[in-house]
Amino acid sequence: MSETDYYKILGVAKEASEDEIKKAYRKLAMKYHPDHAEGDEEKFKQISEAYAVLGDKEKRKQYDTFGSAGFHQKYSQEDIFSGFDFSSIFNDLGIGNSFFNFGGKGGGARFSFGSGGGSPFGSQGRQQQSRTKGSDLVYELPLTLEEIITGVSKTVSFQHKGQTENLTVKIPKGMITGKKLRIPGKGEPDPYGGTPGDLFIKSKVLDDPVYSRDENDLNISREIRLTEAVLGTSLVIPVIGGSELNLKIPPGTRHKTKMRFAGYGIPYMQGEGKGDLYVLILVRMPSAITDEQKNLFEKLAKTGL
Repeated sequence: MSETDYYKILGVAKEASEDEIKKAYRKLAMKYHPDHAEGDEEKFKQISEAYAVLGDKEKRKQYDTFGSAGFHQKYSQEDIFSGFDFSSIFNDLGIGNSFFNFGGKGGGARFSFGSGGGSPFGSQGRQQQSRTKGSDLVYELPLTLEEIITGVSKTVSFQHKGQTENLTVKIPKGMITGKKLRIPGKGEPDPYGGTPGDLFIKSKVLDDPVYSRDENDLNISREIRLTEAVLGTSLVIPVIGGSELNLKIPPGTRHKTKMRFAGYGIPYMQGEGKGDLYVLILVRMPSAITDEQKNLFEKLAKTGL
């Protein structure tokens, strides 16, 4: 559940008070109670897990500090429910403690509807439990602009089943910040014997000294002299990967004019094509001029320029 948003599940703001969180859970617990005609067991599991985290000061603090992925690396599902008391809410709702048994190993939580105990959710619960999955892991991988434009293979080291594991992954072109690669089965093991979670390689593109980036578009700035802006000139624009582009600056180009090279940006990770390359033209004004230059400007001023 690496990307689980517990606040969204309960429908509360991140600044919600303890009372607001409790009130939201009570309302949803009644709505999704499996004994109700419109109940939903899976929804009830989700809201109960959300309340077990947000209703506990320390767990909520850990969740807010490290985010969903980091929290689930530290807390198993058993840890989330361990020591958390639902009895006051269930008694108020007329559900009773027999509704929510804690039968996981090591005192961890396990849902068990009805007073008979046994497997969670009865026969249907056994099917659901057999399909449970361990928590996913997220590995943030720093990448340079050149690496996401040309593609590269990288070796990552991560903790898997209590051991350090090295894995070589092929980074596709266009893997901009936030894009992920999924490595099945390399996440946390499931505490109830289900399938392990997955490992997600998440890209973080490093700042480049020459280019800035806007999604799949690239931006570069180039200065020209005042006379070049008036008379026109040509510039050589470097392209990541080794080639160059010739950019013609027409006479009368204004300061902060932006010029575009279509298709010279970052490839799209899914689909064809690339973003664009934009060149921002900055006209450099002289901070001081010679007497000769001043005379020339005065003559130009007399011409109406």
